[in-house]
Amino acid sequence: MSFSFTNPTPNHDDGRSFSFTGPDLTTVDEHLQTIADMAHETLRLVAELHRQINT
Repeated sequence: MSFSFTNPTPNHDDGRSFSFTGPDLTTVDEHLQTIADMAHETLRLVAELHRQINT
């Protein structure tokens, strides 16, 4: 498996500025989606905590 950065452009549907190549890209995409989901949840929890602190 290899990993490379690409030039991000607004025309990319997936918004990625990197790509993977290898025998099992489905697994890589699943891992990336899991990481993205965890990051969004972390940001949501931080925003909620910030709201609670400021009230």
